[in-house]
Amino acid sequence: MQINNHRAKATVLMRKAVKFSLHQYPVPKLRIRTRNLDFMIIDSHQHFWQVGRFEYPWMSPELGVLYRDHLPAHLEPVLNQCGVAKTVLVQASNSLAETHWLLSLAENYSFIAAVVGWVDLADAGIEQELEVMTANPKFKGVRHLVESEPADDWLVQPKVLRGLGALAGYGVSYDLLVHTHHLKHARTVAESCPDLRLVVDHMAKPPIKSGEINEWAQELKALAAAPNVYCKLSGLVTEANLTSWRLEDLRPYVERALEYFGPARIMFGSDWPVCLLAASYDQLLESFDLLLVGLSETERSGVFGGNATEFYRLHPAATTVEHQADGNHHAGQAAHPGTPVRSRF
Repeated sequence: MQINNHRAKATVLMRKAVKFSLHQYPVPKLRIRTRNLDFMIIDSHQHFWQVGRFEYPWMSPELGVLYRDHLPAHLEPVLNQCGVAKTVLVQASNSLAETHWLLSLAENYSFIAAVVGWVDLADAGIEQELEVMTANPKFKGVRHLVESEPADDWLVQPKVLRGLGALAGYGVSYDLLVHTHHLKHARTVAESCPDLRLVVDHMAKPPIKSGEINEWAQELKALAAAPNVYCKLSGLVTEANLTSWRLEDLRPYVERALEYFGPARIMFGSDWPVCLLAASYDQLLESFDLLLVGLSETERSGVFGGNATEFYRLHPAATTVEHQADGNHHAGQAAHPGTPVRSRF
C-alpha cells in the first residue's frame, strides 16, 4: 500500500537468510542487496512513560531497563537512524490523565502520528469523554490493560460491550491487549461490534518460549475470521527467551499470523521500550526484514506502514515524511514534506 502524495523513496535492505542470534550485540554484518520501494515506515506500537507519574500496575524495579523514564527525546534519534518516519503512541496506564499527557507529547513531537489512549469503557458517560478526546485529531484509538483484569471475561461484560460499541460510533478503534485465554472473548467482541476496528496487540502474546503453538493458533485463527480484526507483529521477542532467542523461534508464529490475517491486516510494531528487554530497535527491524522476506513489495509496504495508516485513519498531514538537517522533528519546526528518508529497509 502506498501513501498517496507522500511517498518517501526508501532504501530497502534485503538480507540473505542466515542463521544467527539477533540478541547479540552488535548486530552481525550481513551481505545485502538494495532496491527502492515507495513507502514510509510507521511503527504502530510504542510507549512513553515517566516512573511514578502515573499508576503502572506492571512496573517494578525488577524490570531493569524498563524501570526508568522513556520519553520522546530518547526514541527520536533511534527512529531517525532506522528510517522510521512516524509512530503510534499507545497507553501504558488505565488513566485519563496519562492519555492527556500522551496527547500533549503528540502535540510537541510531530513524529507521533496517533495516540491510542484510555477511557473507562464501563462508564455510562463514555460518550461525553469521547467527545472530549476526539476533539484532538491525534486521538485515534483506545486500549485497556485487559491482562491486568482478574476476570478473563472482562471484555464481554455488558457495560464494557456497550462502551466498545460507543467507540465505533466515534470512529475510534480498539487495541486488544490479550493472551490466548482471552481470544474467545475477543471473538465475541468482534461479532457483537462489527463496525468496530479491532487490532490484536503483540499477536496475543504467543507462548514462544515454551514452543507451544496449537491452542494459541486455533484461537487466533478463529478470531482472524472476523474481517474487522487486524494483528500487530509486535512484542514477540519478549515472549521468547530474552537472552537467547533466534529467528527460528519466532518464525512459526509469524507464519501463522500471516496465514490467518493475510498481509493486508498485519502491521509492524516495535513495542519500544519494552523490546529493550530482549533486543534493540534496529535488531527488531533486522528480524522482521528477514521474517517477511517472502512478501511482495506491496505487501511489505502495507505491513510496514500502509496498514497502520488505514487502520488508524491517519490524516495525510500526519504521515508526511519530514526531515530536518539538525534532526529536530518537533511541532512548529516541521521541515519540507516529502523529503526522502534513507530507511534501513
